[in-house]
Amino acid sequence: MFERSSGVLLHATSLPGKFGIGTLGKEAYQFVDFLIKSNQKLWQTYPLGPTGYGDSPYQCFSAFAGNPLLISLETVVEDGLLTNSDLETNEKFDESKVDFGKIINFKFPILKKAFDNFSNGSFELEKIKFETFVKKNSNWLDDFSLFMSLKEHFGGKPWIEWDNDIKLREENALRDYKNKLKNDIEFQNFIQYLFFKQWKKLKAYANQNYIKIVGDIPIFVAFDSADAWSNPDIFLFDEERKPVRVAGVPPDYFSATGQLWGNPLYNWDKLKETNFAWWIDRIKANLELSDIIRIDHFRGFAEYWAVPYGDKTAINGEWWPAPGKELFEAIEASLGSLPIIAEDLGLITPDVEELRDHFNLPGMKILQFAFDSSEENNYIPHSYNKNCVVYTGTHDNDTVAGWFEKASKDDKKYALDYFNSNGEDICWDFIRGAWASTAVIAITPLQDILRLGSFARINTPGVAAGNWQWRFKAEDITNEHISKLKHLTTIYGR
Repeated sequence: MFERSSGVLLHATSLPGKFGIGTLGKEAYQFVDFLIKSNQKLWQTYPLGPTGYGDSPYQCFSAFAGNPLLISLETVVEDGLLTNSDLETNEKFDESKVDFGKIINFKFPILKKAFDNFSNGSFELEKIKFETFVKKNSNWLDDFSLFMSLKEHFGGKPWIEWDNDIKLREENALRDYKNKLKNDIEFQNFIQYLFFKQWKKLKAYANQNYIKIVGDIPIFVAFDSADAWSNPDIFLFDEERKPVRVAGVPPDYFSATGQLWGNPLYNWDKLKETNFAWWIDRIKANLELSDIIRIDHFRGFAEYWAVPYGDKTAINGEWWPAPGKELFEAIEASLGSLPIIAEDLGLITPDVEELRDHFNLPGMKILQFAFDSSEENNYIPHSYNKNCVVYTGTHDNDTVAGWFEKASKDDKKYALDYFNSNGEDICWDFIRGAWASTAVIAITPLQDILRLGSFARINTPGVAAGNWQWRFKAEDITNEHISKLKHLTTIYGR
């Protein structure tokens, strides 16, 4: 299914732009142009959903919705829903870092103004398109827009702390709040319409130029999400809607207490009763946003670590089985062959490998992991089978320059010997190593192309604040980067 190819990992929030955050406007098209010029075939993003506390795209308010902060205000002006004067501001935005709180306060009043103009104006054709969008996406949009409106109504509190009648979705309460919050719900529908309109146009531009979008979905959803609130029967909740068990990973070499993620776990028996309808809808929706999907924590489809709710660490969890084979058979029967990349990093057992290989899904290799001289590993390029995706690093790693700076003397020597390098351009040694490998797909974060150090790291697992903020400037990408990437892509047949 996958052809030998290569691409760049970059989240849309990291794009340049004048209002403090990357968007789906002209700078996104310029990034696609960079991919075209350098002969790339793939653009990989992080999940594109609306982010909550901590700003992580892996903890979204919805598994289906788009992030309104990515909407290009300039494009909304072009659509006639705003004027240039609406965008005038004395606010100073950081060009190299996203300040999410500041951007929310700046952007939402402007989006509300666009909505008022839309509602009160004579945008006849646009209104028909909007109504069609709302109807077509009603299976998730109705609950999501109500959820976000309720969240605002209750002062941003998680849904588990809302009034009991609406927390438990009693029919009278649902009806009353839908009436009471009608205008807020319509605003939420409107900003989703804008997001999807802009994203689909951008994706079409990439696809027309033979570039595919690699999307990303976490296996679990956030507890404070429209998904958990509106589908309580498919999660392991008690009668009060509190989780019975939550997700995490067990103690290991990196952490004596494991990792407590806190996401609600699926009620797989209930999901089976509907032939996994929610999951099929989720994959289908994400395949409209992307051409290929990377699924985070793939091992959770074979078995997952279930921690009692309320525990402070992940120590007391247990491995519980998951019906991964039945799930993917149902998805395949409904949607056809699966353009899915399996994130199979960490401690992977034979049953996980069997599940991955049964559906012929490519796994992942991280080049930074190859040069741990103290232990044998299967991340060294000459050991790859073809059906895998090699990354110089991902959002969970340091940049290559940062890794190299902190690496032990032995690990540095191992990497330099392997690449026959003097270390002067270690980032591009890694990119060359990935591109030259037998892996069917090779991907590098833009930070490694730009030879950036640890300051450009986008996420540090286990650290709560300061993540997901890095941005680049348009002038950072030079003709040298383009020609170098194009050269490697040509000589290694990608």
